[in-house]
Amino acid sequence: MHRNYDVIIVGGGHAGCEAALAAARMGCETLLFNINLDSVALMSCNPAIGGLAKGQLVKELDALGGEMGRIADLTAVHFRLLNASKGPAVQSSRVQCDKQLYRLAMKAVVEKEKRLHLRQGLITGLIVEGGKIRGVRDQTDLFYGGKAVIITTGTFLNGLIHIGRARYPAGRAGEIASLELAEALRSLGFEMGRMKTGTPPRLRASTIDFSVLERQDSDPDPEPFSHRTQKLREERLPSYFSYTTAETHRLISENIRQSPLYSGAIQGISARYCPSLEDKVVRFADKERHPVVLEFEGLDTEEIYAKGLGNSMPPALQEQIVHSVPGLEQAEIMRAAYAIEYDFVQPTQLRQTLETKKISGLYLAGQINGTSGYEEAATQGLWAGINAALAVQGRPPFALDRSDAYISVMIDDLVTRGVDEPYRMFTSRAEYRLILREDNALIRLMGKGHGLGLISDDDHERLQHRICHIRDGLDRLSAARIYPVSDINRTLAEMGTAPIRNPVTLFQLLKREEVAYDDMKPFAGWAPIPDRMVKRQIEIEAKYEGYIKRQLEAVKKMKVLEATKIPGSIDYQAIPSLSNELKMKLARIEPATIGQAQRIPGMTQSALTAILIFLKKMSLQTGHNKGH
Repeated sequence: MHRNYDVIIVGGGHAGCEAALAAARMGCETLLFNINLDSVALMSCNPAIGGLAKGQLVKELDALGGEMGRIADLTAVHFRLLNASKGPAVQSSRVQCDKQLYRLAMKAVVEKEKRLHLRQGLITGLIVEGGKIRGVRDQTDLFYGGKAVIITTGTFLNGLIHIGRARYPAGRAGEIASLELAEALRSLGFEMGRMKTGTPPRLRASTIDFSVLERQDSDPDPEPFSHRTQKLREERLPSYFSYTTAETHRLISENIRQSPLYSGAIQGISARYCPSLEDKVVRFADKERHPVVLEFEGLDTEEIYAKGLGNSMPPALQEQIVHSVPGLEQAEIMRAAYAIEYDFVQPTQLRQTLETKKISGLYLAGQINGTSGYEEAATQGLWAGINAALAVQGRPPFALDRSDAYISVMIDDLVTRGVDEPYRMFTSRAEYRLILREDNALIRLMGKGHGLGLISDDDHERLQHRICHIRDGLDRLSAARIYPVSDINRTLAEMGTAPIRNPVTLFQLLKREEVAYDDMKPFAGWAPIPDRMVKRQIEIEAKYEGYIKRQLEAVKKMKVLEATKIPGSIDYQAIPSLSNELKMKLARIEPATIGQAQRIPGMTQSALTAILIFLKKMSLQTGHNKGH
């Protein structure tokens, strides 16, 4: 035996780092294991943080006290606001980072955190007694005691890499797979499955003809991810765009059986929304070309990430495929593309806290739960780390509902519906996305992070001042009126908006799509607002007031269902009107509320009513028994 810890984390990727930092910052003695300490926080696939819906996750993570957003800001070399021309509900930030700087910066934070211990080692076993986790065992047979254990193994569980006909065990290229831990989970009775993902080739920059490619530069004045970021890195790198050709598609079509995806060698489930190049050519045969995006992996490296060229063809064929793309005719492959399949645990076996139902004190986070993406992993890690720390400290669990955050939408989707393909966050998954915007993440969640001890008093107080400025600004605009006189209407015409026929407030004027806050400078009642966040919130409140009110009404109705708890003692077999299929699903998922039960696939309104009636009978019976 080595020693005892409050929380042990197995795996030092994005989920593991956030879990470890959260637990340690909440006062727990925490131990983080990684197979290789040089790959802690490694960006193993693309060099980007954020993206559609993923930007919301990073902002929410930051608002709760996570680290990913701050490190992304610190190491970013390219910034983009996606969907900038659309409404705020679907706008998302994305940055490209220097991958090595990101890894080193996050590792430094982990190493310097008090109460957080970092150790290189391969965990091969879980020690369970009486249905409760007691600790872990490493490859040297050393035991580490832990009151809670969080497994964040990414693609390492029984990982198998495929390149053409070649295949070999690995967690990712160049690193060993975790085989015994996968077997340990299976022997504990967990339902497990197999998933597949992949990564494209890395090309040598000096062998690419960038002159024939479309260039995309970074946004000139981006918003940082983190509320703690004071200044962004000044160095910027562009991205470049090309496209596959008829020759690319011919090479793949004529050699499709050399792909392990089509030869039957890969058993894992692929993601429909992120297909490999082979999949694109086969499934979208009518498309003449597919985009290829070239992104620098860092400031001091020749490696270029060739997004869109992900495949698992033999190396010689990969070279021909790359050379068939305009601008890449002479490109050298530094790292070959590959596919990887790995084990995951069906997440319906987890509680909302990400604790397993089978083993008390055992938590799972990240790709082991069937998700894909750095951001989905990091937010799960934070969630699991918070709840593990709270459990160790004997405090109530941390919970949010679907109207609070994208994070809770993801957690609820995983534990209620399970996964049949790698889960990725989309804005369409959130019913209340107009109130779950990237721009208001701090307002929604920083109070929660402060209550957990993950947000400083100073940061929380600064946010309260900003909220006061937002309210004052809205009140001022609602009180200021303009009148339909010639001077006013002339000014409105110069602003490119229609004249008024009746008196209107500046708040009403700001509702117009073509009117921005600073456009109203000529009118009495306007005041300068230097804080971009405050100004942005005022504009959104005005322009989307009606839509926001409707969503808030829908949230009220949803919260009634979420407030109706379902006791763990309920016997679904005793509800005669439920189908056998629903009885099995309800018993397996163990929904905590009627709201969660409503979201179980196959649930009907009549079945929900039957459960409510049964709960009422249970309540009456309990009251009757207490009376006696």
